[in-house]
Amino acid sequence: MPSTLSPSINTPAESTSRPGSSASRSIGKLMAANRSEIAVRIFRAGTELNLRTVAIYAQEDRLCIHRYKADEAYQVGAGQGPVAAYLDIESIIAIARDKGVDAIHPGYGFLSENAEFARACEREGIVFVGPSPDLLEMMGDKTTARALAQRINVPVLPGTETPITDREEALEVAKKIGFPLIIKAAFGGGGRGMRVVPKAADLENLLDEAQGEAGRAFGNPAVFLEKYIPRAKHIEVQILGDRHGNVIHLHERDCSVQRRHQKVIEVAPSFGLPDKIVADLCDAAARMAREIRYDNAGTVEFLYDLDRHEWFFIEMNPRIQVEHTVTEVITGLDLVRAQILIAQGHSLHSPEVGMPQQDEIPRNGYAIQCRITTEDPENKFIPDYGRILAYRSPGGFGVRLDSGMGYAGAVITPFYDSLLVKSITSGQSYEIAMNRARRVLSEFRIRGVKTNIPFLENVIAHPQFQSGAATTTLIDTTPELFKFKPRRDRATKLLNFLGNVIVNGNPHAKGYRPERTPAPAVIPAHDPHTPPPPGTRQLLLEMGPRGFAEWTRAQERLLITDTTWRDAHQSLMATRVRSYDMLATADAVARRAPQLFSLEMWGGATFDTAMRFLNEDPWERLRQLRVRVPNICFQMLLRGANAVGYTNYPDNVVAGFVKHAAAEGMDIFRVFDSLNYLPNLRVAMEAVNRTHGICEAAICYTGDILDEKRDKYSLRYYVRLAKELEQMGAHFLAIKDMAGLCRPYAAQKLIKTLREETDLPIHFHTHDTSGIASGSVLRGADAGVDVVDLALASMSGSTSQPNLNSIVAALQNTPRETGLNLETLNEFSDYWEQVRTFYTPFDTAPKSGSAEVYLHEMPGGQYTNLKEQAASMGMAHRWPEIARTYAEVNQLFGDIVKVTPSSKVVGDMALFLFSRGIKPVDVVNLEPGSMPFPESVIDMMMGGLGWPEGGWPEQVWQVILGQKAFEQARYRYRAAIATGEPVSASTGAAAEIDLEQVREELSEKLRREATDDDLYSHLMYPQVFADFARHEAAFSDVSVLPTPAFFYGLQPDEEISVSIEEGKVLIIRLISVGGTDKEGRRAVSYELNGIGRETFILDRSIAPKTKVRPKADLADAAQVAAPIPGLIAQLLVSVGGKVSKGDKLLMMEAMKMQNTVYAPCDGVVSELHVALGDTVESKDLLIRIRPAS
Repeated sequence: MPSTLSPSINTPAESTSRPGSSASRSIGKLMAANRSEIAVRIFRAGTELNLRTVAIYAQEDRLCIHRYKADEAYQVGAGQGPVAAYLDIESIIAIARDKGVDAIHPGYGFLSENAEFARACEREGIVFVGPSPDLLEMMGDKTTARALAQRINVPVLPGTETPITDREEALEVAKKIGFPLIIKAAFGGGGRGMRVVPKAADLENLLDEAQGEAGRAFGNPAVFLEKYIPRAKHIEVQILGDRHGNVIHLHERDCSVQRRHQKVIEVAPSFGLPDKIVADLCDAAARMAREIRYDNAGTVEFLYDLDRHEWFFIEMNPRIQVEHTVTEVITGLDLVRAQILIAQGHSLHSPEVGMPQQDEIPRNGYAIQCRITTEDPENKFIPDYGRILAYRSPGGFGVRLDSGMGYAGAVITPFYDSLLVKSITSGQSYEIAMNRARRVLSEFRIRGVKTNIPFLENVIAHPQFQSGAATTTLIDTTPELFKFKPRRDRATKLLNFLGNVIVNGNPHAKGYRPERTPAPAVIPAHDPHTPPPPGTRQLLLEMGPRGFAEWTRAQERLLITDTTWRDAHQSLMATRVRSYDMLATADAVARRAPQLFSLEMWGGATFDTAMRFLNEDPWERLRQLRVRVPNICFQMLLRGANAVGYTNYPDNVVAGFVKHAAAEGMDIFRVFDSLNYLPNLRVAMEAVNRTHGICEAAICYTGDILDEKRDKYSLRYYVRLAKELEQMGAHFLAIKDMAGLCRPYAAQKLIKTLREETDLPIHFHTHDTSGIASGSVLRGADAGVDVVDLALASMSGSTSQPNLNSIVAALQNTPRETGLNLETLNEFSDYWEQVRTFYTPFDTAPKSGSAEVYLHEMPGGQYTNLKEQAASMGMAHRWPEIARTYAEVNQLFGDIVKVTPSSKVVGDMALFLFSRGIKPVDVVNLEPGSMPFPESVIDMMMGGLGWPEGGWPEQVWQVILGQKAFEQARYRYRAAIATGEPVSASTGAAAEIDLEQVREELSEKLRREATDDDLYSHLMYPQVFADFARHEAAFSDVSVLPTPAFFYGLQPDEEISVSIEEGKVLIIRLISVGGTDKEGRRAVSYELNGIGRETFILDRSIAPKTKVRPKADLADAAQVAAPIPGLIAQLLVSVGGKVSKGDKLLMMEAMKMQNTVYAPCDGVVSELHVALGDTVESKDLLIRIRPAS
């Protein structure tokens, strides 16, 4: 029997009149005065009791699943707003009365603890499924609850005995309690209106926030102040009482894992607490409930101090809790069903309710509830909203899911709590329950909105949680919980990319779309069960670079480098061939052409264009091809001090790049300088010699050694360079004939002489721009050349390399027969002939050879790139004139070696002069420094690429740089020639940089740890890499898409298979593309693995009918971005107002939580992009701040 209460506590009399209090009352229609998952939970219990169910919904909530889970549904609180509608007692009661509702279950939150609502039900003769109004009032009053606890000797925390509304009083009381303390809303729970105050200086701001939040959530800003326990467990006991004086507890729950005082993970029963403590807590909870004759479901909450081993009562919640589920699972008892029956007047132990006696209540194993919310844990748990594009639910043994919005197509709004689904897993042991929780979280696939699943996975895996030692501060004091494995969400991102291409076209495809999708290329056959036979790479690793060079020189057969994977497509198709098409044939190459000397597949322009135009990672290309081709040496082009860029880099950058490339699988480094300025090769050559790789030093060929009148680049010149390179440590010597100028007899003479003058193997590289380069290769073979660069037949000729297939055939039955299988090569060529059709808009190389190359001397890659540039400027029809201008600029510069990047500089100057109508011969007549010459030209003249043979013509030098810069450049040139050291345009010898500092800065920009790949890509091309990283973050790795889909999108009903990793294939079919909506977006509908998916793409050709808010640049501290999607609830500044860093700018509300936005810097508000009441999305630009004058 209950003990006698003190007069200060008004206990409800046993005869309190309530519908059904004296006898059971039958009901036929049950309303849930709530929404989402708890409303659905109530309906399910009601349906099992054969009750007709009624839902209410706000206008903003009309698409929520609870509306159509009920037998009837009615809009409530018209015009009241999304939250206020569910708080509109008058409207709810009116609907209940008009529709014949017999009982109302309030769920949790909203009106669940509102005594006036319970009384309104009572007045209308409607059963309120919950405790009596008097009990609600009593236990909702934390003062009365504390007094009750003290009366029956239940310990309470030191704090205020009565609610405080007055701010000054609160400040005074706080000083008496001491710090840390906690502010709690006096008339509500759920973490709202709650703030921890670590020190006195924080009190005022946090008090304002807590009172403001309490006022909005519960209609009353009154708060309590209590002593805060830093290392505490939050334990609550489930209580169930009836109107006949019976009270039982259903064991305890551990709710210690909390964020912002909102529970995140709950466990029943607690794990690791002493049995004596658990028994005391359950006994205290039951005593309190009996003391007040508690008559429905409720929870008594305690804090357990782990340091002092003391426990304290904190509050009682007179309602069903979010986490009631775990209690139901371990006891097997339906609490919501029991609530309804108890409200009808049945006793706990009656056959209808069926609750066991206290000592017979089961406690089977363990249950863990994870609250999955639409919050972004990587961004301060900012609530996310929008349409759920895909929802794949877990299941299996020991799994329960309670959800209200968990389905594809659900629209998550910013108006309500962010709870999406509750995952409850159970097992006979705590470990089994945890492992099941981990498995269930990993099974979820939710796309379209962000969720806290990565965070929940980290908590479940944390040792403190696994040992049962988690406290209420676990999240706040464990930063490793916020280190997430990136969620790739690859399917959604790829669908978005495809949608953009389908609607807007690929920006790099130049508007071209084929009439029909090209047929897939037939991939050359191979036996996947046969490992690739040993090849040159095994020889290199076994012999070392010097031994491998000797082996090469001793070979009678002509060794072949296949350039199909790099220079061939760079020359023919502006370096646009994707990794996808190379990887498709790589396994066959490794197994069927192991006699190849090397595969040129990396470096040079491929590094830039892979990121810039193909949106793929060049390092990943290298690694993936290395895995597929482990037996043939890989070869790359390294531009000396320019590495794979277009300017001189510090020595440690070049050296670090080489080291990383070798580690990732590169074997042969063809090192060259675009002006044959050998000091620029030193650092790169030394770096290569510190790896396993071959240092192949290149001499760039230009001119004609057979022309005695053109003696600047004579045979003697090339021999001198070769001997210097041998002394500098070269393993191989390359003749790099980028423009295809080395005529057959010149090739024979040059190669014969170099073999006589050096001991190095000779590797000959040329282009077939003239149409007779095969003759040069064959003459070179006769002269003893060791290795030649060739391209497969369908990728050869024109500005590419000579025909590999034909050379192999030509040398059959001769001493220099290559050993390659011609039939295999022809099959490979057939594949590339088909693939080449995928790249139609880029395939702009001349269709035949031309002797014109001997006039303009333009390298193959530069030829196609310059032609592309001319076309983009609308001057394609004047190409012959531009080519002639190129030749004249070369003479203007003193007849230089033209290899990337020097060839590009000549092209830049040619276009500059041609577009302005200036003849190259007239440049010397211009006023020095008077023209805005291209930056690349100025940089080259200043020594940025090194120095040409004989220096620059002084008149031209002066005109381009102006007198002062000319004198500086000339001084550097003379110093460089005197010392033989590279001298840069700005700092003398290129200064080393702090690579780790650069890595740290890059990591900050990327918001993740920068890898070596990231570091060197950034150092080579900072802006290109930044754009690539953004693209990859938005669309994932698009290199996995078939090439036609990448460039041209899909046609309706077209299906593609996309392998995103080993054993994981996405099957994507385009269904339709819809019309534009008012925002200018089109719905692109797919089937993804047979399941409907939709993505919305802005059609950039159509102006939206609604205003699109600008997005903030998060890297610019002066731009204030919306931290969350939500409503502008308070605006505290205006344009022109001065602000200091940390000042409050505005207040936002989302999902019933508030977020204050502070000034990120000192300054003046220059732009205000929002008004009070506006709805904004995350990262929208809110305010711009300029420096104060």
